[in-house]
Amino acid sequence: MRIALLGTRGIPANYGGFETFAEEISVRLVERGHHVTVYCREKYAQTEYRGVQLRYLPTIKHKYLDTIAHTGFSTADLLFRGFDVVLYCNAANAVFTSWPRIIGVPTALNVDGVERHRKKWNFAAKSWYLASEWMCTWCCSTVITDAEKIREYYLERYGLDSTFIPYGAETGKVPETDIVRSLGLEPGRYILYVSRMEPENNALMVREAFERVKTDFKLAIVGDAPYAASYIKQVKATSDPRILIPGSIYGAGYRQLQSHCAAYVQATEVGGTHPALIEAMGRGSMVLYLNTPENSEVAGDAAIEFTGQDDLVEKLQAAVSRSPAERADWGCRAMDRVQKLYSWDAVTNQYESLLQNLVSGR
Repeated sequence: MRIALLGTRGIPANYGGFETFAEEISVRLVERGHHVTVYCREKYAQTEYRGVQLRYLPTIKHKYLDTIAHTGFSTADLLFRGFDVVLYCNAANAVFTSWPRIIGVPTALNVDGVERHRKKWNFAAKSWYLASEWMCTWCCSTVITDAEKIREYYLERYGLDSTFIPYGAETGKVPETDIVRSLGLEPGRYILYVSRMEPENNALMVREAFERVKTDFKLAIVGDAPYAASYIKQVKATSDPRILIPGSIYGAGYRQLQSHCAAYVQATEVGGTHPALIEAMGRGSMVLYLNTPENSEVAGDAAIEFTGQDDLVEKLQAAVSRSPAERADWGCRAMDRVQKLYSWDAVTNQYESLLQNLVSGR
């Protein structure tokens, strides 16, 4: 198949979950003999990455226009390039999924979570996301949801029976620790938080909770966001010497941090399956997660829930007080769960089958 993937910032992944998804899926599809083009916003020197074709188009660098502007330009471009099927990411792009269908090219849309609940969006953006949810029901050939709770939401609200395909993750710890140590962290003696630093992801709550924990462990808050300077300033406003906020870290550093933390904190409120949660579990971290339906669906009985800041303080205190063996036991349970339910190869199998069925008209 000739497949176009758009709606992300592009690959190599250096921003968030959709970018990691785009890289992992596209590379594996190429390895299986398909021709994949990923539309990118951020310009790199290469036009090919691990066999995937990279196509760069402009965007409008604005909080509320960046995604839809680039997807609009990309959709107009792909209409003339002979693709067999198009995979879109982000519900905000629903309106564009009808364009390829006019010329007979089927489209699939991964909607992510219920984006209009994010605190960062103003009234106009939330209204656009609400309208896009409705457009999902008729604009594209099929809708993909990456969490059962999101699938249930679309079914109950719109009567839309979407296809559930979860997010994926690698499993196993990496042995290297050089990047961890270069950050001033000691393997096994730090708490890790990773997310885009936006209000609904609760980096500030995690920082304030950790400040109340009696321990000589450190806290690493990893992440950034392009349009959240005020909130990031709040998060960074700490005098606690145990807290490190190094910004975004990708690749080898990210893998090392998740492999060697004493515990990982997932504090996101909004969204479907959160990639960092599955990835931390896959690396064998003991995970503490904010009890939302989507987070609980992923964590199962292999992680420890918390319900708010006070509860997080207690759970963090208990986590640093546990023996390394106890923490490792939780990590093994988490890794086993990811191996069974969230491997990238299994996820790619499902996407390949779905796209092939769309192309054959089934």
